[in-house]
Amino acid sequence: MIIDTIKSNFKIILFGFVFLFASSVGQSFFIGLFNLEIRNELNITHGEFGSIYGIATLCSSLLLVWIGKKIDDFKLVYYSIFVIVLLAFSAIFFSFVNGIIFLLIGIFLLRLSGQGLMAHTSTTAISRYFEKRRGKALSVIFLGMSLGEFILPVLIVYLLSFIYWRELWIQISIAVLLILPVICLFTVKDINIESREKDDENETNKFSLVKSWTRKEVLMDFKFYTILPCLLASPFVITGIVINQSFILESKSWDDYALAKSFMSYSVFTVLTLFFSGFLVDKFTSRKLLFYLNLPMILSLIVLIFFKHSYSAYIFMGLLGITNGFANVIISSLWAEIYGVNYLGSIKALTGSLMVFSTAFGTVVFGLLIDFGNSIEKISAICLVYTAISTLIIVVFRNFYKPQLLNKT
Repeated sequence: MIIDTIKSNFKIILFGFVFLFASSVGQSFFIGLFNLEIRNELNITHGEFGSIYGIATLCSSLLLVWIGKKIDDFKLVYYSIFVIVLLAFSAIFFSFVNGIIFLLIGIFLLRLSGQGLMAHTSTTAISRYFEKRRGKALSVIFLGMSLGEFILPVLIVYLLSFIYWRELWIQISIAVLLILPVICLFTVKDINIESREKDDENETNKFSLVKSWTRKEVLMDFKFYTILPCLLASPFVITGIVINQSFILESKSWDDYALAKSFMSYSVFTVLTLFFSGFLVDKFTSRKLLFYLNLPMILSLIVLIFFKHSYSAYIFMGLLGITNGFANVIISSLWAEIYGVNYLGSIKALTGSLMVFSTAFGTVVFGLLIDFGNSIEKISAICLVYTAISTLIIVVFRNFYKPQLLNKT
């Protein structure tokens, strides 16, 4: 049961939950809320903002490969404090952005510390700490990110109506420094790489038999490259949509709050999916569920292409939320299932970097397509074709995703 998992491992669960909530500060949906203010103040276009955002995100993904690997080398509490300080510095730096170069650096820092390292630290710690109940534990901590997606869009839009956006970033930095270190010290002070979940059951754990692959070995494994297109589809599409909220509103002639409100639908369906995806992962494994990952997003893109009414925003964002809920648990668990846990930080740093790169690519592609005069319907159709092809690849190679067991080597 999820309740039993939380009770017996409360501190590490709380740590993962809070860190994923705080990762919202560097997520595309959050930064996208400041898109209009930044573009107006710096006098840049959608395409220019998207290109800057994409370049900054790409740079952060490259550095994440190296910094993310260090979680395997340091005690979790020390690594976490470093990430907290970097996030607070990134927020305060962003409040002083006054030109394209500083915007590039500011987005780079937020993407690295927020979307990159905060999420990486949380999911790596949980995936390594849990074995039998890894799916349930991941489903619980990702409620933290869903909570951020649920309350922050409307809250930020409201606060921006009477607080200057630069002042708001200063307040965010202060909140990070005051709250997160206390949470960190309370929850993971004594956690190390050998720490494992507390469990009264005496069952043999199949995941402990999985061979641990090094990052070099993973890069030489062909099945890794058949999985990537499917995993990279959702960050590409979802980031492209949320970072260009203002364009979608203009294109569809929706009111200013339509997408901000529809984020509640996105979050609700993410949460509902999280509740049962953990059970499904623990019962069937992530690799067997991989085929279903992007099916809701395919339906979402169809809605965005063919429906015009503002109420359709709740439908297409809700369907995106289902894919997001599945992705949060499946992706975080998948690499531990297939490649073991001893080098999980290094592997997740690589895959996390690739997913961040996918978000960067998404912002650039969306921005350029918008500047070239393409409608949101045409852009969605392109995304639909890519997502469908990536899903078919999973069908073709699904029998190759079994882990290599130690007793078979």
